[in-house]
Amino acid sequence: MTDQLTQQQVNQTAWAACDTFRGVVDAGQYKDYILVMLFLKYISDHWKDHLDTYRKQYGGDEIRIRRRLERERFVLPEGASFYDLYEARNEPNIGELINIALERIEDANRAKLEGVFRNIDFNSEANLGRVKDRNRRLKNVLEDFAKPALDLRPSRVTEDIIGECYIYLISRFASDAGKKAGEFYTPSAVSRLLAKLAAPKPGDTICDPACGSGSLLIRAAEEVGSENFALYGQEVNGATWALARMNMFLHAKDAARIEWCDTLNSPALVEGDHLMKFDVVVANPPFSLDKWGAENAETDQFKRYWRGIPPKSKGDYGFITHMIEIAKRQSGRVAVIVPHGVLFRGGAEGRIRQALIEENLLDAVVGLPANLFTTTGIPVAILIFDRSREQGGANEARRDVLFIDASKEFTPGKTQNVMDEAHINKVLETYAARAETSKYSHRASVQEISENDFNLNIPRYVDTFEAEEEINVAALQKQINAIEAELVEVRGKMAGYLKELGVDV
Repeated sequence: MTDQLTQQQVNQTAWAACDTFRGVVDAGQYKDYILVMLFLKYISDHWKDHLDTYRKQYGGDEIRIRRRLERERFVLPEGASFYDLYEARNEPNIGELINIALERIEDANRAKLEGVFRNIDFNSEANLGRVKDRNRRLKNVLEDFAKPALDLRPSRVTEDIIGECYIYLISRFASDAGKKAGEFYTPSAVSRLLAKLAAPKPGDTICDPACGSGSLLIRAAEEVGSENFALYGQEVNGATWALARMNMFLHAKDAARIEWCDTLNSPALVEGDHLMKFDVVVANPPFSLDKWGAENAETDQFKRYWRGIPPKSKGDYGFITHMIEIAKRQSGRVAVIVPHGVLFRGGAEGRIRQALIEENLLDAVVGLPANLFTTTGIPVAILIFDRSREQGGANEARRDVLFIDASKEFTPGKTQNVMDEAHINKVLETYAARAETSKYSHRASVQEISENDFNLNIPRYVDTFEAEEEINVAALQKQINAIEAELVEVRGKMAGYLKELGVDV
């Protein structure tokens, strides 16, 4: 029996392959080469494994073998597999050969892969260097992925391990890429917490309108507990959209519909002249996006901004408004990560915030620790909106907003803070019970929020002030006097010792 590979083996070997690029190519760029190569190796190993099986099953009947291969998840044209490229690794035009192979694979699987490889160029001098250096780097990468620890045949490694390796690599790239990582990655602990708070159930449609590389959608799908769900996403960055598509395939979520579009200006998840509606909407949209499209909001064909138009330099409420509008009326749920400014900024944002609260849509505000993200050290919050609270919904009687201050619920890391399972569970248990805990959580009525001018700044509702211990001045003075008396005695002894030694002081 073939030995199974472990998650750690696959992760470590795939990450080691990045050494070829590290220090030469920016992490925000070399991630694309590594992740595309992982995907190519994955479909090549599956094709090879199944081809071997069919040959044993059908012998020399090439017609039957070809018919079976034509029904594979991904069709691999002859000469376009990873192994063909590995054999050609010493060719002077290896970068061009990889590009040609990817183009042929895309053409053969157009329904699934159209456009997925269009933003990657293995023959790029700008990214990979001049011919000699480029060829050496590509040869090294091909040799790294040919190692036994990256043998991704089904008999050697499960789908879960391959999918988790992809997410592991994305998280490591995010750490290396720093602030640029916001385009494609939400920290794992935050994704898990958001997905659990959104609580998707069997039969739900789940959408992320700013899906990045798709990891948050994957986490939300895992919360369902079955395969009875449908995933949808939108992403404005073409290269990141391609990562999301591959992420879905590597997690066996082939039916996921991920659109490449500008969510706020030209959303693609539409039905006729209406936006599609979903049971659960989750997102970690870009914080305070400038030039998000405010100039087009007043004439928005989907009439999303009837509560007010967010300021042109801060698109936070543009995304929040879109998410609420695509959640199903009287039942949809929204969970979104936001910067704290969303909670208290005035002007148009204040008016939109007031409208959402008066509509009884806001269910909870969860404050998270600072320094959780590679992109920013500031603390962030999660807003949960529940459309079942509106008139006619199952929870229309609920009229309060739960505030949770989880800003101290973290374990310090080398470069970032981390929310462990205990911290996540504390938030979830408090939210599920809508519990009020001293210095941690509070249920605020709409009247209380109104009295605070609809300012949602968490310290207004959860008092975390810790009084300093009262100082006993008399006892402290007595202690100082005793120390001073002891010091006089020590100095006297020291002077005597020095005199005996003949030292003049």
